Amino acid sequence: MQVTVTVNGVEYTKDIEGRLLLVHFLRDTLGLTGTHWGCDTSNCGTCVVWMDGEPVKSCTVLAAMAGGREVRTVEGLANGAELDPIQEGFRQCHGLQCGFCTPGMLMTCRHLLDKNPDPTEGEIREAISGQICRCTGYSSIVRSVRWAAVNEAEAAAK
Repeated sequence: MQVTVTVNGVEYTKDIEGRLLLVHFLRDTLGLTGTHWGCDTSNCGTCVVWMDGEPVKSCTVLAAMAGGREVRTVEGLANGAELDPIQEGFRQCHGLQCGFCTPGMLMTCRHLLDKNPDPTEGEIREAISGQICRCTGYSSIVRSVRWAAVNEAEAAAK
């Protein structure tokens, strides 16, 4: 079957198998390997991307279901060479260690900040509760999100 999907602002039309998962479409068909494939059961959250502006676990979405829709991956966060504030927050506050969960965390946290620009620690922890990180203990991730929130607010005030 043929699917047309817009990924990070670029429209792609590809022939795919009907059972192809979105995570494999992104990684194997489009070569966008920033989206990680972890558990295949929607438990870990490493594969989170946005579909029409909402976070989805791409290991549970068929690529065919993305037809005619807008998908945003971690590759679509930065503005050219300028990191998104959430990416910069993870860099500044050491929000990653091994980096495997990071793409899904970044996409989830960016969505949180878009909906709630000043989240509390509890709100951040709730937002990332569908993500598994085996390295950081989550404290550095929470600090990273708070860093991004504060720095976005300061930039907006200028």
